[in-house]
Amino acid sequence: MTVMHPIRTVTGPLAADRVDGPVLAHEHLALDLRRDGDDQAVLAEGHRTAIAAELAGLRAEHGLSLVVEQTCRGMGRDAAALARISRQAQVAVVASTGWYYEPFHPDEVAAADVDALTGMLLADIEDGLDGTGVRPGLIAEVGGHAEPTRAERRVLTAAARAATAADLPLATHAHLGRGGPAQLELLTGAGLPAHRICIGHQDLLDDPATHRELAAAGAYVAFDTIGKEPYQSDERRLRLLLALLDAGHADRVLLSCDISRHSYLRGHGGHGYGHLFRSFLPRARAAGVDDDLVDLLTRRNPLRFLTGATTEEF
Repeated sequence: MTVMHPIRTVTGPLAADRVDGPVLAHEHLALDLRRDGDDQAVLAEGHRTAIAAELAGLRAEHGLSLVVEQTCRGMGRDAAALARISRQAQVAVVASTGWYYEPFHPDEVAAADVDALTGMLLADIEDGLDGTGVRPGLIAEVGGHAEPTRAERRVLTAAARAATAADLPLATHAHLGRGGPAQLELLTGAGLPAHRICIGHQDLLDDPATHRELAAAGAYVAFDTIGKEPYQSDERRLRLLLALLDAGHADRVLLSCDISRHSYLRGHGGHGYGHLFRSFLPRARAAGVDDDLVDLLTRRNPLRFLTGATTEEF
């Protein structure tokens, strides 16, 4: 039986058996991806109150227990803000370290080899993020194009090595859903077991065969941009999800909304962090997904991913 370590949250260790409500497996609460004049791609100080209020409302209405926050190095990470939001909302938050895909790599990536990059991640994991003492519980969202660039391959390899050394899970950014099998091959080739890996944004990829391939290999498959209709309709996302469930891979799926712009916040007129609970899951239930399966998708699976537990243990 796997030894399950407590989940590292921004306010301290949390025993997995204390998480009795749903988990949002890929979100952003503090973020800055502004470039090329795109001022929407930010979740900053002025948005903190609205974010905390939204999470508190989801805790009260839907039992939201945990948010996995995947903002990493070069993405405007703010661990101190995450701790404040978590305390205000009374919702546990897991912070991350890693590097996003190459257009957002900070200068430190270009100057470092795999060993140096691995050392940077391990320093974050052991010493805490950005001088706050907040320790990450995840390496994410480690980015790559459909064909990873040379820099992305170095980052992915370093991330796998650090995750293996620290016994942490790793979640990827597969740009527009593409390149997942290549990411999985690279990460497992660097020594990280497939069950510690989540391949991101697969709900943007209309390719059920790839979803089955990733799940059959033992990786988690993230349907994590739910509600982002300009990228993909939720109707198609649901069709892809049901196909993966029907193929027998319900224990490999993670769900979330990936809120990454302040215009997505409910208080700013967007669909918000709760779109999964308010809209998508009711449609899934209407299509035959029962309450036990919803609990598997939204609570037990993310806990298994975060802790490395087996299906028998959760």
